[in-house]
Amino acid sequence: MSLTSAFSLNEIRGGRTSVKWTRCAPDVIPLSVAEMDFAVARSITDTIIERVRASDFGYIDAPGPLANAFADFAARRWEWTIDPAFVRVTTDVSAAIVETLRYGIPRGGTVVINPPVYTAFYELIDEAGAVRREVPLLVDGTDWSMDLVELERAFAGGADAFLLCHPHNPVGVVFDSDTLTAIAQLAAKYDVLVISDEVHAPLTHPGVKFRPFLDVARFHGARCICVTSASKGWNIAGLKCALIIAGHEQGLILLNSFPEEVTCRTSILGLHANVAAFSDIAWLDDAISKIVDNDRLLSGLIEDQLPAAVYHRPSASYLGWIDLREYQLGEDPAALLVDSARVALNAGHSYGAAYDGFVRINLACDPTLLAEAVRRIGEFLTHPE
Repeated sequence: MSLTSAFSLNEIRGGRTSVKWTRCAPDVIPLSVAEMDFAVARSITDTIIERVRASDFGYIDAPGPLANAFADFAARRWEWTIDPAFVRVTTDVSAAIVETLRYGIPRGGTVVINPPVYTAFYELIDEAGAVRREVPLLVDGTDWSMDLVELERAFAGGADAFLLCHPHNPVGVVFDSDTLTAIAQLAAKYDVLVISDEVHAPLTHPGVKFRPFLDVARFHGARCICVTSASKGWNIAGLKCALIIAGHEQGLILLNSFPEEVTCRTSILGLHANVAAFSDIAWLDDAISKIVDNDRLLSGLIEDQLPAAVYHRPSASYLGWIDLREYQLGEDPAALLVDSARVALNAGHSYGAAYDGFVRINLACDPTLLAEAVRRIGEFLTHPE
């Protein structure tokens, strides 16, 4: 079933209690927290209602039907063959990353990341008792790529793990097969565990080919784990269920070493919602179509009203990366804009210390809200008093 249009600002505020809608004052347009404003798929709500009526609120100890549901989705969407026996579940992608680091590398080990990168990566590495090594992405205009020379230097220097964000958040790049092959070869050469966060992969835009890292790594002997969920693609993060997929027998031994509670903390409602989601391709495609329309709209709005800004358009996800440095708004434009323009965005420096002057924006909203947000920002920049 296709999704309904995004709600108006007042309609959503009246019915939703997530931090996106309660953190800011009522007159602020919230375009920061990574959740969609679109109504959740009817197939998911029907599934949850069915489980509620069955009083099905108990614990789980295995992926159950979710392993096959995701394997079927991956085969149809990406031509990726998964053995369902290699799939495990936990509460969310963040928990999957932390537990994989805790049990997959030595305490105090080194984890490589690619700034600007998802803010939680910094916290998750700290939580796992590991240390970071940063290999920033290369950028040429608005084209982002992996710095394979520096990545090899980091791997050769004793890295234990590489936390790959694929597709990348916040810049929205989808790494191509050649890049993934090079990463896999380096990981195999230096015995580095690759954890590929692919939670935004279902939201890859039309005309862009996404290839799962595990599908590449299997040809090169790299140790690898994939973490993913329907949470972003179908807007069900609060239902607390994610998948952890081993790319090899050694990875399966790692997953099987996790404490039982890693699985048992998963929401049974979330598990069934994920099963429903991965079967609802029509809703997903409709969501992507609306996101792509908003991406095109935002590009035009920025060109017309914020001509000194540089919009880095995503190839996946509903998150845009905007360079506002020419406006000289200081190190944290987001803090200034929420106070002065009443638009909530994410601060660029939270994705990496070198990204003062950048902001991240959420495109998964009603286009009228997007237009109003840009209008407010443009008005403030023209009349800052």
